[in-house]
Amino acid sequence: MRAIIVEDEFPAREELKYFIKNFSKIEILNEFDNGVEVLKFIQENIVDVIFLDINIPLLDGMLLARTINNFKFKPKIVFITAYKEHAVDAFELEAFDYILKPYSDDRIISMLNKLEKSRSSNISEENKLEEEKKIAKKSKVSSISLWKNDKLRVVNIKDIYYCEAHERETIVYTKDSNYIVKESIKEFENHLDRSIFFKTHRSYIVNVSKINEIIPWFNNTYKLKLDNINSEIPVSRSKIKDFRMIMNI
Repeated sequence: MRAIIVEDEFPAREELKYFIKNFSKIEILNEFDNGVEVLKFIQENIVDVIFLDINIPLLDGMLLARTINNFKFKPKIVFITAYKEHAVDAFELEAFDYILKPYSDDRIISMLNKLEKSRSSNISEENKLEEEKKIAKKSKVSSISLWKNDKLRVVNIKDIYYCEAHERETIVYTKDSNYIVKESIKEFENHLDRSIFFKTHRSYIVNVSKINEIIPWFNNTYKLKLDNINSEIPVSRSKIKDFRMIMNI
């Protein structure tokens, strides 16, 4: 089994790694301290299980789990958290387990044993899913063709910083350039990965991984500054609640 650890406290990550390495055959592929980086990773890698804390930056654990629950290929999720009040929500999302900190040695070892038994009892089905994942990964669209000065340029979708509505067209901004798309911003949004891009305003879509600063603005709204560019992106009042959830504010 291939696993990732999502935990923003270093001692907690190290403790969990100790148990995984010494009491199971589970392979740790990577470890993360925020939810946004996890979404990027699992879209490009095959992951069987996620050991997930709830109180993590940028994208909290429950919202991350809800997003993953919409994926066709869903890793098993083991919540390891100090917050018992989310247990019902976790099991509604069909979490494999929900472990409260501080946990005992027996509790964590028992969970690891259950994980490995669940894999061995479903090995043929997992092999089938793995092949499907590989096919899906190969076919996944990661770039888009955009017009610039009468030439068609191929742009990696992850290099898009933000999009701005301009009448019936959309202006797409990267670090070094911008492109005109003959589609409304609502139509263009369908080309983007909703786990990375967020519509902050009826006229703006932003790549949340590019956000550098969140600046309080009037009426309890925000302006966003992005890495390496000077533009400021507004967050409208209607989007504030969802934005705060995504950014764990």
